[in-house]
Amino acid sequence: MLTIEAVTITLDSFRLQADLVIATGARVALIGPSGAGKSTLLAAIAGFQPLASGVIRWRGQDLAALSPGLRPLTMLFQDSNLFAHLSAAQNVALGLRPDLALAKAGWRRVEAALARVGLEGMAGRKPGALSGGQQSRVALARALIRARPLLLLDEPFAALGPALTAEMLALVAEICSETGATLLMVTHHPADVLALTPDCILVAEGIAHPPQPTAALLANPPEVLRRYLE
Repeated sequence: MLTIEAVTITLDSFRLQADLVIATGARVALIGPSGAGKSTLLAAIAGFQPLASGVIRWRGQDLAALSPGLRPLTMLFQDSNLFAHLSAAQNVALGLRPDLALAKAGWRRVEAALARVGLEGMAGRKPGALSGGQQSRVALARALIRARPLLLLDEPFAALGPALTAEMLALVAEICSETGATLLMVTHHPADVLALTPDCILVAEGIAHPPQPTAALLANPPEVLRRYLE
């Protein structure tokens, strides 16, 4: 499980506190007003944001000693983080080796990952020749090939239309079911939450609250969330 124990994160005058546990294999959304600290909490789990106090553990291991690249997770950002000069296959292969020095078996894994996200036959295309949805699929294929037990999504589908977003969320759900990955997803859209995550972490007024059932939270939101959703 992922344990966030007595954590405090500070950025200038901003302060966020979290003390919660996320079960292995859970799918959890982080929801709350803009600027409340949802992405900041993900960045702390990933190792990009230092903690002022507290500890984050995965299966009992303190993650503080691990650099972001060595943590048992993959994080997808809003811009997909694809390299324009590399092909789709090369962008995916970065998930295995930053120097792209893969043996034939490695490139077969890359091709299989691209096929799994619906991009069979597009391995040679560069990001500029792909649609926004296809670029998101390349980023997801890279996450898939890394095979890390934690998947962090920081609104990677925010630039897509509703139909494409629904398609990508369904694909994420399938991959999580297949791999058993634990999912944490930042979103501003209740429809996305209901579609993918049975549980929610409300981040508001300086606190990341423990996970609670999504349906119950959205059916009877606290005032701070109600104001935001309106």
